[in-house]
Amino acid sequence: MDAVTQVEGRAIPFGRKNIDTDVIIPAKWLKTISREGLGKGAFETIRVEPDNIFDSDEFAGSPILIAGDNFGCGSSREHAAWAMLDLGIRAVIAPSFSDIFSGNAFKNGILTVVLPQEQVDRLLEVAQSQPITIDLESQSVTTPFQDRFTFEIDPFRKHCLLEGLDEVGLTLARDGAITAFEASQAQQMPWFAKGTGAAA
Repeated sequence: MDAVTQVEGRAIPFGRKNIDTDVIIPAKWLKTISREGLGKGAFETIRVEPDNIFDSDEFAGSPILIAGDNFGCGSSREHAAWAMLDLGIRAVIAPSFSDIFSGNAFKNGILTVVLPQEQVDRLLEVAQSQPITIDLESQSVTTPFQDRFTFEIDPFRKHCLLEGLDEVGLTLARDGAITAFEASQAQQMPWFAKGTGAAA
């Protein structure tokens, strides 16, 4: 996955509470196993509303979504994270997230930022006309009006996002240690290496 160090730009001032994964990507879009093209179905039930914010030219391509409390509740579908990435969203700011959605977002390189409601309200106001910057290294969200809000993040998740390491990437990063261990095991237990078809 792509590394996340700083996410900057216009933010979609969505703000609705209790948005579940069926709203993020309706069930009819789950037949695909591809991550591409799901952005067309993202927030489909909301995009049928007149003048909806997701189809506004002003917020087209915005990398940040500002949401309400309990974002991503409902089923555990990973397609929700895929759809948001395909829409161009790399970070979501909200007062709280569903644990499952937060985990899926992290595994797909989407930064979830938890801030108190009053700070989210301020960002919703700023986002109407100005860009917002999220800096993962300093764990801060800033605006052109000198607002600066800090957020907490699990150190392991922060490391993985900064380095662009998904589960496969984490494994490959330990390739040297894995190879050394396998070689050591082959010497100490040659019968096991023979049994698995590996060279003794």
